[in-house]
This record gives sequence, structure tokens and C-alpha cells, in this order.
Amino acid sequence: MVLNIGFMVVTLTAWTAVGFVGQVMFFMRWVVQWIFSERMRKSIIPVLFWYFSIFGGIILLIYAVHIEDPVFILGQTAGLFIYGRNLYFVYRDRRGTEPTTQGPAMPQGSGERPWDSRERP
Repeated sequence: MVLNIGFMVVTLTAWTAVGFVGQVMFFMRWVVQWIFSERMRKSIIPVLFWYFSIFGGIILLIYAVHIEDPVFILGQTAGLFIYGRNLYFVYRDRRGTEPTTQGPAMPQGSGERPWDSRERP
């Protein structure tokens, strides 16, 4: 399918759809961060932000490999390591294996959901 949207012509293929899905997933991380920050009235990066970063990054990396863009591939690969490392820090701090600078670690079995960023007393 070909769409003429005025300033460009877009050919929609399965791979174009993969690229758009990845981009939407990647964009959703900012939406989630904005909503959580508005709720808390301060800058918050919820765990869901990192999940959207990872899943959107993986999909965009697959798309970048398909279109054989080395700049895009390098950027997405580096980002995936950073997102994974941040997720590791989040769960390490919650387990309490190392001291955290953000307050007490979450006790195991607390029932907290990964998308719940509310601070605990």
C-alpha cells in the first residue's frame, strides 16, 4: 500500500509496520514517564519506562538490521545495554543486595508491580 501524505510518499510493508511498532513502543516510554511525573509532582522514571525502552529498542534494532543501517544498529545496540543495566539496578536495589541512594530497598515478596513507581514509606 502506498500513502501520499503531502510532503512524502510512504510505502507500507510488513517491515515498515515493524519499524512503526518499534517507534511507538519507544515513544510510549516518554508518555509513561510524563504521566508518572505529573502524578508524583516530581521527575520520576518508573520501571515501565525501562521495559518500553528495551522492547521498543529490540524492535527498532530488528528493523535497523533489516534495512542494513549501521548507524541505527549501533545506536540501538548501545541503548539496549544501557536500558538493561538500569533495569538491573532497579531490581538489585529492590532486593537490597547493595545500598541504594534512593531510600530503603523493597522487601522481597512486597507484591509491588514493575509498573508501580509509588514511593513506599
